[in-house]
This record gives sequence, structure tokens and C-alpha cells, in this order.
Amino acid sequence: MKKRLWRIIIGAIFFIVALIINIDINWIRPVLFLVSYTIVGGDVVLRALRNIIRGKVFDENFLMSIATIGAFFVGDFPEGVAVMLFYQVGELFQSYAVNKSRKSIASLMDIRPDYANVKKGDELVKVDPDEVQIGDIIVIKAGEKVPLDGKVIEGSSMIDTSALTGESVPREVEAGNDILSGCININGVITVEVTKEYGESTVSKILDLVENASSKKSNSEQFITRFARYYTPIVVIIAVIIAIIPPLLFEGATFSDWIYRALSFLVVSCPCALVISIPLSFFGGIGGASRKGILVKGSNYLEALAKTEIVVFDKTGTLTKGVFNVQEIYPIEISKEELLELTAYVESYSNHPISLSLKRAFGKDIDNGRISDVEEISGHGVIALVDGKKVMAGNIKLMKKMNIPYFDGELIGTVVHVAVDNQYAGYIIIADEVKADSAKAIKDLKAANIKQTVMLTGDAKNVASKVAASLGLDKVYAELLPGDKVDKLEELFSQKSAKGKLAFVGDGINDAPVLARADIGIAMGGLGSDAAIEAADIVIMTDEPSKIATAIKISQKTLKIAQQNMVFAIGVKILFLILSVFGITTMWEAVFADVGVTIIAVLNAFRVLKVKNL
Repeated sequence: MKKRLWRIIIGAIFFIVALIINIDINWIRPVLFLVSYTIVGGDVVLRALRNIIRGKVFDENFLMSIATIGAFFVGDFPEGVAVMLFYQVGELFQSYAVNKSRKSIASLMDIRPDYANVKKGDELVKVDPDEVQIGDIIVIKAGEKVPLDGKVIEGSSMIDTSALTGESVPREVEAGNDILSGCININGVITVEVTKEYGESTVSKILDLVENASSKKSNSEQFITRFARYYTPIVVIIAVIIAIIPPLLFEGATFSDWIYRALSFLVVSCPCALVISIPLSFFGGIGGASRKGILVKGSNYLEALAKTEIVVFDKTGTLTKGVFNVQEIYPIEISKEELLELTAYVESYSNHPISLSLKRAFGKDIDNGRISDVEEISGHGVIALVDGKKVMAGNIKLMKKMNIPYFDGELIGTVVHVAVDNQYAGYIIIADEVKADSAKAIKDLKAANIKQTVMLTGDAKNVASKVAASLGLDKVYAELLPGDKVDKLEELFSQKSAKGKLAFVGDGINDAPVLARADIGIAMGGLGSDAAIEAADIVIMTDEPSKIATAIKISQKTLKIAQQNMVFAIGVKILFLILSVFGITTMWEAVFADVGVTIIAVLNAFRVLKVKNL
């Protein structure tokens, strides 16, 4: 950028001197104009020649070179230099715009850790994060970046998660808490056991997502690429026709006049405004979203999100906190303590939130020697031998499958029915809590013109209906197996328009197939599984479902600005192309039309970076 700026300044000085100099020597002014042109446009002409050698003939470098060199040949030296000078000013402005937009995303690169303090005996050794293994113990001092994902085993501190989540309020971590790479340790010293290698860590995945986002182009960007491929050679052919045919057909028409018109036509036809402003709009949208803690894996997903009509949610961990707690224990012919113990043991091999809540309520170490023949039945529950007793723990479907009579009263909450040796032994009620901003998320989505909000869950109907009613969801489908969710999604596809899109929001590993099947898969990345994040197209780095509405608003704003730029640039181009053919515009006006349109389009694209109030 600095080199281009200096070339523009020095070239402009020679250009001004050539314009104002008053000397009798005829060759001085043309030489000064030629020097100015060489300084300002030499690199453009060289790029055009290199591209021609490589087979890329028709691009903006070629158009500018032909137009300006042609102006010199017909004796319009000031116009030739001015066109190149203003073109370079426009390019400088574009470079600044692209760099500014890139910085909005590149600021994320600051989360890349430089080193990790690995504890080896009584010493701390600084090593590259790539060299740290799972199970290694690292120490993170105040002011340092968290280099790898892990679990805090000693110390407490406040951590800054703003680079990952967009949240300005620090979080407190202490022994037993998980910690994500990319955060900054604010005050205390914490000791962490590494749970993921650097290549699989949060910071590595985020950087990979951001760096590869621009490779997945939106339909608008693909249109512009195809448009420029055919548009440029067509306008060159038309310019040649303008320069040659009228002087041969019409009496009084001169080659110099029509060549000048053809050159003006070429200047106006340069597709810079389109080629730069459309990708810049989407790049800015991805950058603006990242500053809100929303990672978009490509501009194609950002464009699709703007057309969303139906948003489908998983329940547990998405609209609810996913932190289950045992509320009530109702035993039959055994004690509460024995019912809880047997249930905790039979569920001990599972990492499902309900299983974890049972183990947490039991509060004692599990002796794996007491358990055998564990069988997990997807969507039903678990069967195992505990101290030789056949224990079954699960939902109503498991009791029905095993032909065991069960309590069938109205219960609110997730109910775990338990049978011992084929005899019903009671039930345990476990409750999940709705997230604080889930209701706001649904309200904001409806304000963003989303036609339907739907919840799919494997939970009981009464629990699901209660959650749906409290949040204001349009539809709810309960007691679904993972495969059933995909089937329901297929049904919902028929309820949207041909151009409309369906988004699914989930966080668990069982949501991965549905995330992949939806038009747009959105993963709740804060507590979400790696499989869900991998399958998703958009990742919400916080556990706030309200960020989904923010993402949709950003996408709608981005698409609107891209469409504005497309219509404006093409419209002005067509107008000035017609005017240049009829000789109404000069080359000066042509260059102002080209550079002016580019600058206005780029300034408009900048608006997408302003996401503070979304």
C-alpha cells in the first residue's frame, strides 16, 4: 500500500507539472506525461502483460492498459495519465478497504498462543503448543494466553473469553473447571491438565474455520466471477466495433473521435466495483459476525442464513442449560438410597447429562467390579447386572419394551423409570433448566421474520410441551430418537418456500446427522461436542441462543448491501457505457464514473462491519 501511495504522489507531481508548465519545447510535456504514466501505471501494464502470457487476457489490468495507451496514441496525453492516476487511487482505496476488513477477522489471530509452560518436575519449560501431549501439566500465569484445552487442577483466576465469545465480562475458573484455549488469564496462576492436543484444540479449530471461510463463496460472489469472465471480453469486442465500424459506415465520422469513444467505453467498463465490493461485503459480514462470537464457515452459509424461514432447535443444551439435577426419588418396596444407588450404577458407563446427574446425586465412587453385562438401548435406556441383579433404567419406552408395568401418572420433568429383576422399583424425576435468554431468542427470531420456530427432542411430551409453551415456540415434537429427528426435518422441508432455508440448532453428538442435513447447521460451540461443531456450518461460541437472531440479522444486512452494490454498480456502468458510445462523456468523466462507483460501493460494504447494535 505504501509503495502504491508513493507512486501516486510522485506520478501526480509530474502530471501537475506537465499540465501547468509553459515552455516552447514541444517534446517536454509529452515526456513529462510519459514519465508520470510510467511511475503511476507501469505496474498495471506489467501485470497485464504477465497475465496475457499466462492466458488471462481479459481483466481490469488489460482494460486500463489498452484504454490509457490508446489515449496516448490518439494524442490525449492528459486523459491517459489521469485515467491511470485515478484508477490507482481507486485501487489504493480498495486495498485499504480490504485490509481493514481483513483486520476485523485477523484480530482473531491474536488468540494463537506462542508457547506453553509445561511442568516437568519442579521446573517450567517453555515449549511450542504443538509439542504438548494430552495429560501434560501446564501452568498459565497472569496475562498469558491459554495455549491448549484442559481441566484446571489447581488455582483460580478470572479469564477473558472475549476473543472466543465476544463477551466482555470475564469468567471465573477454579479447580475442576474446563478451560478453552484462546482465552487470556487475567490475574491468578492456574495449573491445567491438557485434555486435547493443539491440532484438536478450540483455538486451532477457530483459526482453521476463519482462515478457510473465504474459500466457500456465496452465490452472489460466484455470479460476479462468472459475470466478469464473459463480460470483459464482450466489452473489448464492442469497443473494437465502436472504434472501427462507425468511421467506415458514416460520412464525416473520424477514426480519432470513435477511437476516443471506444477508449472511454473501456474505462467505464472496468468491473472493479463489482469484483471488489461484493466479496468485501461478505468478508465484512463474516468479520462482523466473528466479533459477536459467531463463526461462519463460508460466505455461502452467510447468504443462505439470510433466507432462513424455519429455525429448528434441539432442546437439551441448546434451549436449556443441559445441567440436570435429581429433584425427586419415588421408590417402591425399596429405599430411596438403594433406588438411587442401583440407578447410578447402571447409568455409570454413560456420559449423557441425565446419567451424570444421577452419579452426581449418588455422590460416591462407582465400583466397576459390581457391574457387568451393560447394554445401552438407544432412545430407551440402559440394562445391566448390578451385584447380580438385573437393573433396567430408562424412559417409558424401555418399560413398554420389557413389558414392565410402570407408574403412568402426570409427571413434570425427565423421568427415569427403574426395574429390578423385572419388577418395577420406582422412578426418579430429573429436571433441566431453561437458559436465561432462550425466550428472547425466540422473540428476536420472530422479529427477524422467521416463519416457524420448532423444537425436536427425545424428552417426554409433557416436559417438551412445558418448555415450548414457556418460550413461545410454534411447534414441538417430543420422544424422538436421533433417526426420528432427521425424518421430522424432512417433513419440515416441505413447509418452506422454494428459495427459503431451514436452519437446525444443536449441540450434542446425536445432533450431528441433523446439523449436516439442514440447509444451515448451527452448533452451540461453548459446551457443544466436537462432532456437532464439525458438522455445523455456523458455530455460536457462547451458549446463548439469542446469538442466532444476531447472526441472521448480520446475514440479512450483508446480503442487502451486496445486492445494493451489485444493482448500483451494474446500473451506473450501463448508463455511462451508453453515454460514452454516443460521445456524451469524455474519458475524464468515464474515469470518475468508474472510480467513483468503486469508492461508493466499497464505502457501502464497510457498513456491514458495524454490528454493535445488532
